[in-house]
Amino acid sequence: MTDDQLFADRYRLEHRLGVGGMATVQLAFDSRLERYVAVKLLAEHLAEDASFVSRFRREALAAARLVHPNVVQVFDFGLDDATSRNYIVMEYVDGESCAEILRDHGPLSPRDAVNVLTQACRGLDYAHRNGVVHRDVKPGNLLRSRDNAVKLADFGIAKAAEQSDITKVGSVLGTAAYLSPEQARGEPAGPASDVYALGVVSYQLLAGRLPYEAASLTDLARLQETNPPPRLDELNPDVPQPLAEAIMVALHRDPEHRYADASEMEQALADALQGRGPGRAPGRDTESTWAMDDTESTRSLAGTKATTAMPPRERPRRRLEPLQEDAPPPRRRERAGGPSVSPARRRPARSAPPPAHRRGSGVKLWLGLLLVLALVAGGIALYQAAADGVQQGAQLKDNVEGQVSDAVDELKALIEDNTR
Repeated sequence: MTDDQLFADRYRLEHRLGVGGMATVQLAFDSRLERYVAVKLLAEHLAEDASFVSRFRREALAAARLVHPNVVQVFDFGLDDATSRNYIVMEYVDGESCAEILRDHGPLSPRDAVNVLTQACRGLDYAHRNGVVHRDVKPGNLLRSRDNAVKLADFGIAKAAEQSDITKVGSVLGTAAYLSPEQARGEPAGPASDVYALGVVSYQLLAGRLPYEAASLTDLARLQETNPPPRLDELNPDVPQPLAEAIMVALHRDPEHRYADASEMEQALADALQGRGPGRAPGRDTESTWAMDDTESTRSLAGTKATTAMPPRERPRRRLEPLQEDAPPPRRRERAGGPSVSPARRRPARSAPPPAHRRGSGVKLWLGLLLVLALVAGGIALYQAAADGVQQGAQLKDNVEGQVSDAVDELKALIEDNTR
């Protein structure tokens, strides 16, 4: 194609931006709207599958309806008669894909990675709410512009391709690492599958490697079902533990235990960067005990789950309160050689009735005290009344003291009688 010829009678192709198993992406200039766009030319062999072409057009139309700051806008699609190439025209993002960033700069810092991932979550959440599943979330489809805006590309193409009868060399093997366990089992992809794929991208952006490194799709499925990936905070000490745990939730093998949607994942990543762990949701274990054996699952639930809600120092300890009783129960003397009875099964002994000689002891004590008080009060009154006569006062004094002494003796006898 010469410089004077326009692709699809509209686009002037300039230089190649990237190449993949299914398509080649080229920078092009739109001669009608006078702007730069990205033109994705699908592989020639895909045009031989009529059913694929039909599905591709349907999915491209659905993708073209997505208008969001974090989604690459689809402008046009069709077939170029001159070259027999199917194409899709997209918004041109001046920047790098996350695959190029990993290749040229290595893993991102936790803050930069979360910035990329939260924007990707917004784009995914918008697409899911509009009924579109990406199916091919990977670093190559996450584009970051020069002003740090992140956009998701290639919506809809994966769905058309996965149902094609044409063998797509490299298209499956190149993205197998991002397939969710349910996709690896042959189940249809859904929003939870995109969440899992973004979890793989999250892991890769922070660790510089994939969570599972398998030689085949079969090996990948086996690893996903049996072994949890290495912890991110162990591979990269710069990754905070809450962030590592938040990403592990997205990588749960069970879709029901992942984030309910991409919006929840966005919030969890933002919270984790601030040191807050992933929150609980009904039906989901935030401890990510998805691919552990019984021993490991029990250990994780007993350790992590108990400490998620509050720090150990603030955790209330359960203790048994002693039974409140008026008096300790009397000990029972076991018969020699008799069967041992568990204390929990012993019946409490009935309290013996009080002895007969103790009945009414309280009444007698009160009467004795009242008698003493009456005698003392009477003696004091008489003593004051006879204060004028010394001889009479002395005699009264002797009488009072005698009466008081007699009353005290009587009281002592009463007390002794009642305490025998």
